[in-house]
Amino acid sequence: MLVVRPAGPGDLDSLLELAILSGPGFTSLPEDPDQLSERLDLSRDSFAGAIEPQERWYTLMLEESDTGDVDGVGSVKAAVGLNRPFFSFRVVNNTQSSPSLGIKLEQKTLVLVNECTGWSEVGSLFLKADRRKGGAGRLLSQSRYMLIGAEPDLFADTVLAELRGVFTPDGACPFWDHVAHKFFPMEFDEADRMTGSTDKQFILDLAPRHPIYVELLPEPARAVIGKVHPQGVPAMALLESEGFRPNGLVDIFDAGPTVSCQRDNIRTVRDARRLTVKVETEVEAELPSLISTDRVEGFRAVRQKAAIDDDTVTLTAETAAALKVRAGDTVRVKS
Repeated sequence: MLVVRPAGPGDLDSLLELAILSGPGFTSLPEDPDQLSERLDLSRDSFAGAIEPQERWYTLMLEESDTGDVDGVGSVKAAVGLNRPFFSFRVVNNTQSSPSLGIKLEQKTLVLVNECTGWSEVGSLFLKADRRKGGAGRLLSQSRYMLIGAEPDLFADTVLAELRGVFTPDGACPFWDHVAHKFFPMEFDEADRMTGSTDKQFILDLAPRHPIYVELLPEPARAVIGKVHPQGVPAMALLESEGFRPNGLVDIFDAGPTVSCQRDNIRTVRDARRLTVKVETEVEAELPSLISTDRVEGFRAVRQKAAIDDDTVTLTAETAAALKVRAGDTVRVKS
């Protein structure tokens, strides 16, 4: 059975493997054991409530319970931009006209902004290639919203997600090569690493201080602004199905899009119900349901058959064991 559970220090080898598989441009999964170790410590402390709510970064692992194999990762940051700025480019539409000449021009510019301070962020969604079919990705993705819905007051009113921008098959990033690299004379991987491990002062020091006119950029750079990496297309579809929409912001390094949604309008947050558990040997249900515990601490989630009757839900003993719940406990269920 696939189970989504909290990540902790013991997951370092698995998380490093996923980081290596994720490839370039996946800022939240650096191929750096020290950074990943710090992140796992932070995840442990976040789920335990040992640090301030706005400092928490919850990391979730997708595990095959029969084998213990970890096949995917996802995360929720309680708040971004509080201790370190959260920079983006805003794509601004400008209109210029000359009535005397009868000319009207629509121009797009990229403007450096820090607009998302305090928002929550869902991210780090990555699965091994052999797990990208059969609903595993949807389980892992929706588990993040079940986590938010378990204790919504721990999260911001607005939730965002960043999608990786376009890279060529050989690992080149058109927007970085033609635009960002002109301001940050270093390798993409180095800039990416510094974004995740420093206070981002280098961005303030080096980033463009004036709008960048998109029409002046080379076509390969223009073509990828706001576009998603091919591996990120399924993730984008999952986000859109939950109500997330592009908000006009793109990443300053790869120009991947940012999407956002009001927390209480996220479909899974809105539609999941709190129900009391009953446990039986067998459960009859046409389709499996998304089921999670109803607290952040010890959070777990599965997609299994469940029989709903008014305010109760009947689970098999195996499902209850996977969630570590007993009869009489409360869970959240989305059919």
